[in-house]
Amino acid sequence: MPVPARKSSRMRSRKRRTHYKFKVVQYIKCPNCGAPMEPHRVCKNCGYYAGKPVVIVKTR
Repeated sequence: MPVPARKSSRMRSRKRRTHYKFKVVQYIKCPNCGAPMEPHRVCKNCGYYAGKPVVIVKTR
């Protein structure tokens, strides 16, 4: 197996890792019920998507 000729510095390895980061989740207000929801997803609170009922949500 080939082995690196020199030790890679901390800066070089840290530069490589700059893209490993968490993405911040964006939320919008549901147009039907006003609950916070992720865009382009069915609302977990009321079950509506694009103004139409898609999922029947069970209530406790």
